[in-house]
Amino acid sequence: MSVRLPAAFAALVLLAGCSSTTPTKPTAPSAPAAPVAAAPAPATPADDNLNAVAWSQNAIEHDLIYLQTYRDAQARLLAALADKQWDALPKDDRLTPAKGLQPAVVLDIDETVLDNTPYQARLVKSGGEYNEADWAAWCNEQRARALPGVVEFTQFAAKHGVQVIYISNRAKDLDQVTLANLRKEGLPVSGPEAFLGLGTFVEDCEQVGTEKGCRRQLISHKYRVLMQFGDQIGDFVTVLANNAAGRQKAVSPYMDWFGTRWFVLPNPTYGAWEPALFNNDWTAPRDERRRQKIQSLRFD
Repeated sequence: MSVRLPAAFAALVLLAGCSSTTPTKPTAPSAPAAPVAAAPAPATPADDNLNAVAWSQNAIEHDLIYLQTYRDAQARLLAALADKQWDALPKDDRLTPAKGLQPAVVLDIDETVLDNTPYQARLVKSGGEYNEADWAAWCNEQRARALPGVVEFTQFAAKHGVQVIYISNRAKDLDQVTLANLRKEGLPVSGPEAFLGLGTFVEDCEQVGTEKGCRRQLISHKYRVLMQFGDQIGDFVTVLANNAAGRQKAVSPYMDWFGTRWFVLPNPTYGAWEPALFNNDWTAPRDERRRQKIQSLRFD
């Protein structure tokens, strides 16, 4: 069925149709969008050690890990002392039977007993890297603070007749300033083997790099070691190959000793774990070392 529109309404529709087709004035073409400028390079390059140092100095979790580690060790020490078969030296370092020897505990110094993060913080601020001259200057300041829990633990050990021995990769010529720093912080220091630094001569033992095996062998002649403490696995056992496989191989025979005879402290600021990520090549440019560290990350 067809529908008829009234004449007046039809006229309005016709006029509306005509007006909708009236040509409009052409507009000029819009200018092409300006290219987005690249973000400016940061004024200060990112420093891989910033978060590590900031965490070590500011996170209460850092201090609590040290505190609980040394408290746990202290709670176990007297049982270890009473067990005449108890020994914390790896078999390759135990050259003399431990039975009947004077008891001792062995501690690394840096980031195990003394806090050197101010030195690391200076490097972050200056954009520099570790060098022996600046490190020696820091040690000579004798300003490193004792880490949480270690004074109480070592004093407890000394009170119960346990010798406290520090095996450190601080150079032997830093022994006097190091011992002074330890005493200043309230740590027990006594006996000729109190500090065994890098460069300590051990007869019939060839020093390999900074490994501590020769110095552990030295004390094996005189002491039964109840516990060892460190922030690197080289503080406990010799690492023949500083790569993932070599580091795992070094500790595999002693996994049951961690938390009973061996106590590991956290150190994200430096250590052998880092050069293991770039084939131990410190001569590589900093950017290349950083690239290889990023490449080592897991993403799933």
